[in-house]
Amino acid sequence: MPILAMSLPKPNLFSNLPTVLPPTHNPNSTPLPPPPIPIPKYPPPLKKPHNSQKPPKKAAPAFKTHHHNSNYHKPVKPGQVITSDGDRSVVVKDNGVSYRLPGAPFDFQFSYSETPKAKPVAIREPGFLPFAPPTMPRPWTGKAPMKKSKRNIKLFEPLNPPVENNEGIKRYEMLRAYELMGKFEGRPKENVLGAPLTKEEIRELLKPCIASNRQVNIGRDGLVHNMLELIHTHWRRDPVCKVRCLGVPTVDMNNLCKCLEEKTGGKIIHRMGGVVYLFRGRNYDHRTRPKYPLMLWKPATPVYPKLIQDAPEGLTKEEADELRIKGKKLPPICKLAKNGVYLTLVRDVRSAFEACPLVKIDCRGMHASDYKKIGAKLKELVPCVLLSFDDEQILMWRGKEWKPMYGNAPAVVSSRIDGVTDEMNSSERTGTATDRSKADAKTVSSSPKMMSLWKNAVGSGKALLLEEIDLKPDDLLNKVEEFDNISQATEHTYPALVLSKKHIPEQSGVMWKGSDDDDNDSDDEMSDEDYEDKYYINNSFEALESTVPKGFLPVDFIVKEFSDEE
Repeated sequence: MPILAMSLPKPNLFSNLPTVLPPTHNPNSTPLPPPPIPIPKYPPPLKKPHNSQKPPKKAAPAFKTHHHNSNYHKPVKPGQVITSDGDRSVVVKDNGVSYRLPGAPFDFQFSYSETPKAKPVAIREPGFLPFAPPTMPRPWTGKAPMKKSKRNIKLFEPLNPPVENNEGIKRYEMLRAYELMGKFEGRPKENVLGAPLTKEEIRELLKPCIASNRQVNIGRDGLVHNMLELIHTHWRRDPVCKVRCLGVPTVDMNNLCKCLEEKTGGKIIHRMGGVVYLFRGRNYDHRTRPKYPLMLWKPATPVYPKLIQDAPEGLTKEEADELRIKGKKLPPICKLAKNGVYLTLVRDVRSAFEACPLVKIDCRGMHASDYKKIGAKLKELVPCVLLSFDDEQILMWRGKEWKPMYGNAPAVVSSRIDGVTDEMNSSERTGTATDRSKADAKTVSSSPKMMSLWKNAVGSGKALLLEEIDLKPDDLLNKVEEFDNISQATEHTYPALVLSKKHIPEQSGVMWKGSDDDDNDSDDEMSDEDYEDKYYINNSFEALESTVPKGFLPVDFIVKEFSDEE
């Protein structure tokens, strides 16, 4: 065994690699599949010289949005003429920027109803007239003109040629430019409206319009200039135009109705909530109506003074900050929905000021410009002092010159605002009034409708206002018995007055703004929507008409029988 081990050669650990490599390609193996999508081959990008770049095209100055992507700010004063081109000019007035055109019956504006009472401070864009040029070789379509043809210029014979002595000579003219100024002259409003409508005529005119969806929608911008032409387009087919108002303009519907009647020349014959029915007139003719030019874009809104000031009217900065801190603990009186109808908002704020000097309105979910416009309207209509728009809520203070609506009647305080009210009224009321408000902490706040009913009942003698609160049960019972006897005596001692047919005054069937039918309606019969609304017509147009002929009722037979016996 040892001899065999010595005879074996020793292994070489550092031997060279074989000179002949093994074959890498096996003919028996399958080839690899090609890729499913071929790889595209793009040409190399072309290098453009820097000097060959074309300059950007300059847009027309009238179509530049200066109020969006620039810091244009030019201070202005009321009555200042910004730009003028002959008789066409842009003027700053107390109610905003106006546009004057030759022959126009009034100065044009973008919005006629939603203009703030405050005077503008500056403008956000240069003064441009948002109308088409006065004359053009073709009607304005908003598109580029077609290429010029190679034909010769056509000549036309004038319609009214001047009288000349030269016989046998014809006169020709070129095509005149297309006038775009419009026709401002029209017939007087009284001639177009004609005689007032009767109740039956109003009812017949409203029947097809109530259920129809052909209407003009008025939003946050109010009555816009281009809506004047839109209303006349509706009047071309129907005598009544249905106008639906939503959002900010519904806070002051009386102002909106006034602008509708003044600018369009129509007459409001009925209104229910935010829907207004505008009558064109008996003698309306679409061909002779006034034609106003259309605005081609929305002008930039001017800059107005700030609504929220650090030290509002009659307050110092420390007092205003203290009111803002207390207002955060105050619950809102209502929550405004987006694009809602806010007919009773002014009345609700006035009634809320009877219980607390601070009032807050929840506007979460609304656009910032909407609740700021609402705050500006409430400042003028209530009136009140705006404190903040924080957390999408309007916080208002009633001011030092505030006067209660119900005289010296005691305020009804809700338990939710009692804590804040006591803090606010501690500096305004005496000790006895403060004790009374604390004693009535558990009373429930009544609605404005209920307060008006109580006021009417006390004034007519049907209710009694107790001057003493801390009464014993026996004393209170005696007070009630005495008032019961007095109220029954006054209620059943009215004289009866019987009139014959000769003395009965004829009632006019006309229902117009400010008529006797509106004035005779009592406050008890008025709903929440027609409260303090002179444009509301308190008459039901869905009343049932009697189908029984006149003289065939049972009462008529009884009267006839007694008359025959006599």
